[in-house]
Amino acid sequence: MTPLNMNTLADRVLQGEILTVQEGLNLLNLPDTETLRLVDAAWRVRRETFGDQVKVNVLLNAKSGLCAEDCAYCSQAKGADTGIARYRVLEPAEMLDEAKRAQAAGAQRYCIVLSGRGGTWGEVRHVAQATRLIKQETNLEVCACMGLLLGEEGQRKAETLREAGVNAYNHNLNTHEEHYADICTTHSYADRVETLTHAAQAGMSTCSGVIIGLGETPRHIVELALTLRERRADSIPVNFLIPIDGAALEGQQTTAHFTPWFCLRVLSLFRLLNPRAELRASAGREIHLRSLQPLALLVANSIFLGNYLTEAGQEASADWQMLADLGLRPAPSAAHKSLPVAEPVGV
Repeated sequence: MTPLNMNTLADRVLQGEILTVQEGLNLLNLPDTETLRLVDAAWRVRRETFGDQVKVNVLLNAKSGLCAEDCAYCSQAKGADTGIARYRVLEPAEMLDEAKRAQAAGAQRYCIVLSGRGGTWGEVRHVAQATRLIKQETNLEVCACMGLLLGEEGQRKAETLREAGVNAYNHNLNTHEEHYADICTTHSYADRVETLTHAAQAGMSTCSGVIIGLGETPRHIVELALTLRERRADSIPVNFLIPIDGAALEGQQTTAHFTPWFCLRVLSLFRLLNPRAELRASAGREIHLRSLQPLALLVANSIFLGNYLTEAGQEASADWQMLADLGLRPAPSAAHKSLPVAEPVGV
């Protein structure tokens, strides 16, 4: 195979050209010794749009467990024996308190996540009220993640959230359409696509990404990156599966091939196929990238600070030190650009 010219590749991407599936597969199959050249091309594309800025997000697990869906990878799924905390939705005042902590920690976006198939009207109203309070007392963007938004009722729920000030709605595609029935039977890939459509139609920014390590093929990874481009996902979290004892898919086998270099190739592929998207190095980065984790932030321009719902991340101070060492800085909030971003704690 003729060696890939990474400078030419970056030029093509910056000129608006879309790489082919075969080119994407070639990138995923690069040897480790060539991966730094790929990271450099992705860094060039990332720098063109986002400069030295990183979007810092904080997750709130506002409702834990109590889910009837059977997503095989999830610690909160029906039948999972993972020992996680289980509780019903927090009160709006509690969500506000956690939002203030997120802002004090240096976050620009606050992500309110509820387990379950889809938010009930009571839960939607709770999140709407919390959002109004958060907008009054902080300069945070708010992202809601409340499961499926289906049919006319889903449209109305999406509109209610947007009217309350929710900036974005997260609903990951997670895996390829061809593979979806292998990891979930209680809802479909089409349900997830419909949810994203309703969120966008209501005027919310769409946040949708993937979980790498569910047993997908390399072609699935490339086609997922292209699908998210076609859907114009504004924010793309790339998660690397965290193996969880007690989940239906514990993940030891499906992630056995992961190396830090492979994970960097995946992130670089998503950057080159989605040059204008906020690309987030999400769950599993600490486990699978290990000592090469800082290189991920030369490709991605967004992270979650702290924990991932039921799984622990690294200490926030370690994330801030990593950004400082790289010469990167937190991005201003798009929700209130005229307001100052809180100084990061511990930097």
